[in-house]
Amino acid sequence: MDNVTILPFSTEHVNGVFAISNMSFYTPWSRESIEKELQNEIARYVVAIKNNLVIGYAGAWLILGEGQITSIAVHPEYRGLGISHLLLDALIEMCALENITSMTLEVRNSNFAAQSLYKKHGFVEEGIRKNYYLDTNEDGIIMWKYNIAKNAGQS
Repeated sequence: MDNVTILPFSTEHVNGVFAISNMSFYTPWSRESIEKELQNEIARYVVAIKNNLVIGYAGAWLILGEGQITSIAVHPEYRGLGISHLLLDALIEMCALENITSMTLEVRNSNFAAQSLYKKHGFVEEGIRKNYYLDTNEDGIIMWKYNIAKNAGQS
């Protein structure tokens, strides 16, 4: 995508991330939760910027050599343009640079677009968390990507 820059998440991006979270999730993160991620030593987030606006973000928690993806979201006006791929690539690369060997996530059973994104980036389905999403009692599909450092930059 032309004129899109991926940057580390910082204080100046909080409002944009909060707005996108509210447009993207059944249960969005509060502004306070987003702000706390800036001080969270295990959190790593990136944002997609176009024309000085946050148009997407992605984050993970780094725990015991593994990356747990917390969220990826793109502003509705910019979906379908490959922004999520740029964000996920940047997140994987960031994890690789910190010697993370594998990444995992849960994705809603009904979120076929997200499942497709993750599969294109080498994530595989490993299991189901029954009624994982408390807001809808929907199952969460557990996905993993292994050998991150060896595969960084390859989607």
